Amino acid sequence: MNIAVNNGDWSGSWVAERLGVELEGDDGLRALLGLALRRNPKRAHLLVSNVLGKHVPQSPAVVYGHGFALGRRVRDLLGETEAGRSVVVGYAETATGLGHSVADGIGLAPYLHSTRRPVPGMTPAGGFEESHSHATSHLLLPEDPALLSGDGPLVLVDDEFSTGNTILNTIRDLHARYPRKRYVVVALVDMRSPADAGRLDGLADEIGARVDLVAGASGTVKLPDGVLEKGQELVARYEEGAAAGGVSAAPLAGVAVEADDRSPHPGARGTARTAPTGPRATGDRTAPTAPHVTGVDLHWPHGLPDGGRHGFTPAHRIRLETALPAMAARLAEALPLGARRVLALGFEELMYAPLRVARELEPLVAAEVRYSTTTRSPVLAVDDPGYAIRSRLVFPAHDDPADGPGERYAYNVAGAGFDAVVVFVDSAGDTPELHAPEGLLARLGAHVPHVLLAVVPSYVPALTEESPAMLPEPLRGPAFSSYPPEDVGWLLQDLSEVTLEAPTEEREEAIQSGGAHYAESLPVEYQPSERYQALFHAALETSAARIAQAVGVVTETVLAERSARPVLVSLARAGTPVGVLMRRWAQFRYGAELPHYAVSIVRGRGIDANALRWLAARHDPRDVVFVDGWTGKGAITRELAEAVAEFEEREGVSGFDPEIAVLADPGSCVRTYGTREDFLIPSACLNSTVSGLISRTVLRADLVGPDDFHGAKFYRELAGADVSVAFLDAIAARFGEVVDAVDAAVKELAAADRTPTWEGWAAVERISEEYGIHDVNLVKPGVGETTRVLLRRVPWKILARAGAGADLDHVRLLAEQRGVPVEEVGELPYTCVGLIHPRFTRGATGADGRAVNL
Repeated sequence: MNIAVNNGDWSGSWVAERLGVELEGDDGLRALLGLALRRNPKRAHLLVSNVLGKHVPQSPAVVYGHGFALGRRVRDLLGETEAGRSVVVGYAETATGLGHSVADGIGLAPYLHSTRRPVPGMTPAGGFEESHSHATSHLLLPEDPALLSGDGPLVLVDDEFSTGNTILNTIRDLHARYPRKRYVVVALVDMRSPADAGRLDGLADEIGARVDLVAGASGTVKLPDGVLEKGQELVARYEEGAAAGGVSAAPLAGVAVEADDRSPHPGARGTARTAPTGPRATGDRTAPTAPHVTGVDLHWPHGLPDGGRHGFTPAHRIRLETALPAMAARLAEALPLGARRVLALGFEELMYAPLRVARELEPLVAAEVRYSTTTRSPVLAVDDPGYAIRSRLVFPAHDDPADGPGERYAYNVAGAGFDAVVVFVDSAGDTPELHAPEGLLARLGAHVPHVLLAVVPSYVPALTEESPAMLPEPLRGPAFSSYPPEDVGWLLQDLSEVTLEAPTEEREEAIQSGGAHYAESLPVEYQPSERYQALFHAALETSAARIAQAVGVVTETVLAERSARPVLVSLARAGTPVGVLMRRWAQFRYGAELPHYAVSIVRGRGIDANALRWLAARHDPRDVVFVDGWTGKGAITRELAEAVAEFEEREGVSGFDPEIAVLADPGSCVRTYGTREDFLIPSACLNSTVSGLISRTVLRADLVGPDDFHGAKFYRELAGADVSVAFLDAIAARFGEVVDAVDAAVKELAAADRTPTWEGWAAVERISEEYGIHDVNLVKPGVGETTRVLLRRVPWKILARAGAGADLDHVRLLAEQRGVPVEEVGELPYTCVGLIHPRFTRGATGADGRAVNL
């Protein structure tokens, strides 16, 4: 039957009335489709699906349900046996999620979708053009070359058929490579003309194969003569701002048109109304300008593809189904209290993962959940209930697309009354452009009170046997460490089940004899005595404000001089509490959610090259800021500089700045610091129990392969003595009272000469010779390093600066417990220096040989 087009309740009436367009077809067609206009030389009108989840936010259950039902129809058509031999292929970008849903409905078929994201070194298994699309080139990049080579039915899924050209191109290309006897074409709507429908029948005869069609609804679009020119003229009129019949203009790019039928809009019906688009770029990298964004760690299953770009098998589907309830629960916990309307916003081809999580979320929360995705396609937005695209947000591409930078769009989000939007991106799209002042997150933040970000690991196929193995995503708490998952991602492998601890004396003997490296084993992690714990808490109470100020100073310096959106990379493990505190300062002061990772660096072995490789693949190396707790003599500073230079030369990567940002720089080794005083940082008093219950890092050939991260252990059994989060909270609680002091100190530092003098290194060389040690590695300067000597190594003696006060209380206590003499020295650039026993033999634990349980 002929569907009336002058009904204002239909989201196609505005275009239909102005262009004379008519829809003929099934009764339900109008509920499935609306109309809009776009700048396109081949087709000015756009069929806008209400159930696809691309341009129009829709219930995820509705979106998934339509695709799944089509899949069931395909299964019934093919029968159980043939369905089990079938392969489903969906089209980028609009039908990637629909194709997945159809494959789910079939239940037995692997799935592959075309992509516009090439993989260097990967040969496409096919490719074709989409004639009327804004972005036309499609690639098929299955990880398993055999995926398309079988002779079972090939199921091709698109959101709509208008001319059928895309289907014709695909079948011709694939049949020439992988001939088969049967094809099934699936779409939400079939809008081909009778002549176009006949072309598909002709192709079937041409190639000698059966081609079936399954569609949710069917019809045709009747276009009057001159509709293309008339549509282009209408688009141009709105773009140029020319008024017609009381309709004000809206440019097609660079604006958001804030409109929605759920909220009142001033002005005439049909007005394309410009709204603010969020922070503008100023080129100033002195402070973050992005909105507050809450990161959500979904705990995506390790190794599970993020979608069908390289293939998604029934086994993958089972893994996803198992993990979905927990992922949705984590997202539900992260939503703001009282949220009434929530949008799950996917990212171009990344449609299926956010759709499934959103569908699982929908029954868990009281809020109304809607789902849509961003897109490459530019569409005119008009504020009219009879028009399908009511608002538009414009932002730059943020996944380094192969065809170069360009604009991207999110439709019907602004003005839609959402309390929160959850942005789903794969890790390839979690780039500085996403977080930039004019990026997607900032655009959303100008219209939605709460913006959350869920990053799904990008699946990268293994190309050859010689290709490096794909590195896993970071470990996070509570599965690994007692820190909250958003505080830090550990670029380490979990060795918790491996026995690595050895008595201190045995380790020291092996290290000094050259028989072992210190990173090949771990000291035994003792829980501190009650007296020592009391000393830690007293020191924390005394120094919390002092540390808070140093945290503020170093963070502000990083933001002002290194990057407005830094990626904090702490050197595990002493640097990790400092990295967390810096992240919290940026959150406190600017509402910024800085990424923070912990990596391993080993003296004499360098930094974990695989961790650098992981970082370079996901972040701009120029934004990476390495973080440590303090400097001693500067050995790690030098180690890092050499290791980064070697890595960049070997990998052809550039941009990493090896200078470390530290809380305290008593050795004068760096330019970015919170203070150069040598004072007690209470986190130095303890081992794992103040560092998220994580051990020192381990590098041993039988445990860490060439494609592995370095390792570490998670001491879950020490949870009763853990003060990691309490330490962070105590410092962060003092942020508010030190703001003025921080600002003054940062201003003073900006004008100061902070060139490193390396005076600490010179002092260490002098002490090494004066005390007959002749090895600078056995001289550990500063409060932090001296504490480490007493806790982990076999100390010989402690040198303390005359007149040092409470900063050395814990050092004196540890020295007393281990029977180590403390010698006061008049001229000492550090508060104290720890000397490791220079001629160690088994059992030499100090002056009197006592072994003390700390």
